[in-house]
Amino acid sequence: MLRVGEQGESSWRRLHGRGEKESHSGWRMQHELGLLLDEPAGAHLQEGVGAVMRDGLQGLSADVPKVEVLEQELAWLKEHLSQLDSPVVFCHNDLLCKNIIYDSAKGHVRFIDYEYAGYNYQAFDIGNHFNEFAGVSEVDYCLYPAQETQQQWLRYYLQAQKGRAVTPREVERLYVQVNKFALASHFFWALWALIQDQFSTIDFDFLRYAVIRFNQYFKVKPQVSALEMPK
Repeated sequence: MLRVGEQGESSWRRLHGRGEKESHSGWRMQHELGLLLDEPAGAHLQEGVGAVMRDGLQGLSADVPKVEVLEQELAWLKEHLSQLDSPVVFCHNDLLCKNIIYDSAKGHVRFIDYEYAGYNYQAFDIGNHFNEFAGVSEVDYCLYPAQETQQQWLRYYLQAQKGRAVTPREVERLYVQVNKFALASHFFWALWALIQDQFSTIDFDFLRYAVIRFNQYFKVKPQVSALEMPK
């Protein structure tokens, strides 16, 4: 199942090609959550969401970081992650287990629910997928894949993508990129959950989920920040 999954995702990327960095959706998704205050004029929906977020956050749990802190973290993420040279590709952006259908008889993997699909950093999509190992309703980050498991996954992924054997350096490079972009995944879904807490009618504790994702972001940030790209 592990190997079929990597080959399926890698084949998906080859089919859809690469996008230009100006068109990727990674930071655009963050913009739409209203935390970039210098968003170009005319984005009335984004401004409205931003206003609700700024006003609404004041009455939320003390466990939710203040808006100023979130703005600083977003600026740090954008500066830090943009230097990693992760390629921009067409991404699913929401590869949790329920969006992956495995046909064991045929050995096929299919993805569903493309609501958040768009051009994004390759490492974000993979890092987000690894984060989703922890689950949604009952989140347990002990299930986040260990380094050895990740490197096996990434090796199969790169081999399927490149059509050849890959070097340990190539695997290590993607490993570092993926784990750093997993931070952006935590940040994005925490913000998303705050929006849902304000607007959604679904019976789910979105505020609790936001706090969980923010807590994990700040917990792993020092360790992940220390990872260095291979020479």
